[in-house]
Amino acid sequence: MQRKAYVPVVAVLLAALLAACTASDDSSSPEDPKPGEATTSATVAQPGRYDTLPEPCGSVDDTTLDTLLPGIRQLPDATQRKQAYEGQATQTYDTDSKAGCRWKVESTDGTHYLFVDFERFVSWDNAVSDDSKAQEVYGGKVEAADLPEPTPTDSEEESEGTDEETDEPGTPEGTTADPSATPSTSASRSASPSGSSGSSGSSGSSGSASPSPSASGTPSSLQPRTLDGLGAEAFLDDALGTSKQRTVTVVFRTSNVIVTVQYEEQPATTTVVPDSEEMQDRAGNLAERLAEAFDD
Repeated sequence: MQRKAYVPVVAVLLAALLAACTASDDSSSPEDPKPGEATTSATVAQPGRYDTLPEPCGSVDDTTLDTLLPGIRQLPDATQRKQAYEGQATQTYDTDSKAGCRWKVESTDGTHYLFVDFERFVSWDNAVSDDSKAQEVYGGKVEAADLPEPTPTDSEEESEGTDEETDEPGTPEGTTADPSATPSTSASRSASPSGSSGSSGSSGSSGSASPSPSASGTPSSLQPRTLDGLGAEAFLDDALGTSKQRTVTVVFRTSNVIVTVQYEEQPATTTVVPDSEEMQDRAGNLAERLAEAFDD
């Protein structure tokens, strides 16, 4: 009789256990991820386009060096001339992450320096792409350059002037305009053939015969600025030192690589000021060639 007393207790325990298992099965959704699925379905940032870097000393051809470094062909010693063309690689511990090259040539007119630097970025954060990492570093370089605010272009100023003219009231109907006022009004709205270079009517296809100078006396078109059509983003900086040395720097980003071109001229005498436009053209042309090489 005592053994029969345990049967109901066992039955109750079994029923409770089955109910718990049923509730557990009902609470799980068929859409719940299986173990390991969370890792595979997580969004992983895309790697950068470049996983290596070109050799910088070999990225500038001799013809370009002839232009950037006047006097290099006139070096008397053949060995010295050969070394000047080859350049000097900068010290680096990983040429696939950072590599640079320097050139220096002295002549009777002064000394010219050229520096080319390649830097590749890899993000070790799965949520941040290599491109985003390079973009972040590039933004810091732009901020450090402290580029001036862009000035209004001549076309923008001309457009503003046109808008102001259209707002002027016309001649009321039935009223005859003063003939004597017509020539002066027309002259004020059209450029005189013999007008100054600052007149919009005397501008050429570029919209201005001569760029308006900034407070420093440098034309606005030659001021430090961002550049269009060079890599994903680019800027140019131009600085004149106290001893009249001019340094033009062009920096551009292409995917996860940042390229820096630094071109400097130190004249032999402080009475000579290196030409800003000429140096910017030379540095900009080299930067364009390097960008094209990365795209190939």
